Amino acid sequence: MDEVRTLVDGRGLVESPRWHGDRLYFSDWTAGEVVAVGQDGASEVVARVESLPLCTAWLPDGRMVIVSSPDGRLLRREPDGSLATHADLGRPGWNDVVADGRGNVYVNRPGFDPMAGEEFAPGAVALVRPDGSVREAAGGIDFPNGMAVTPGDSTLIVADSYGGRLEAFDIGADGELSGRRTWADLGDGVPDGICVDAENAVWYADVPNRRCVRVAEGGAVLRVVDLDRGGFACVLGGPGGTTLFVTAAEWRGMTEPEPVAPGSGRVFAVEVDVPGAGRP
Repeated sequence: MDEVRTLVDGRGLVESPRWHGDRLYFSDWTAGEVVAVGQDGASEVVARVESLPLCTAWLPDGRMVIVSSPDGRLLRREPDGSLATHADLGRPGWNDVVADGRGNVYVNRPGFDPMAGEEFAPGAVALVRPDGSVREAAGGIDFPNGMAVTPGDSTLIVADSYGGRLEAFDIGADGELSGRRTWADLGDGVPDGICVDAENAVWYADVPNRRCVRVAEGGAVLRVVDLDRGGFACVLGGPGGTTLFVTAAEWRGMTEPEPVAPGSGRVFAVEVDVPGAGRP
């Protein structure tokens, strides 16, 4: 039985866990906060952005970028804590984000707003280059969600929540995406946030199935960590890179006034055998 311990409790819709330096960073979408927390549970708010979604990534130079979804901007947190516009994404409705080691940033968006009850339309992934230019890099993804870049900046993996699969793209030297393929068919899995480990396996968090699952390329299930509430995202970190951090909350539904039960947001931690690799 996995020993799942609680690192943070009493939060709202928690998402986008990222390990950087010696701390875990996560977003509380309900509060509009990006929070840093140490292994002892001591935390501080490092940015406030009224956005839902509210996802983050780290540039190679150590600065954080933050998706400001309602106004269609990608923000950059400067060393003094101020926020600057990194790129104008041109429209609202953006979701998850990941950066590669060259400074390219990938941001995705669904093609519809499920919280507003809009009809389904497939989503896309945009490429934001270091100069701030933005272009669509991949389209036709049912519901793009968590993303990860494999070691060596060779592959972008995108969780398709509605498709129940992980999609992979080759990353070119210029950041362009090609060679689209299904990396893993997850059966009844509903992948949200994802991360990669040093054995080229992917962990994905699953909200409706209340779990976090490690899968090999092709879809073979390697390990399952059961949760007592919906798992929204996960990342590998800690001193040896072998702590799996999972953001989780009691899910009510996209069309509910409060999608998660107030105060049910937690950050869980569980020890695993294989350390993290790639990004995030």
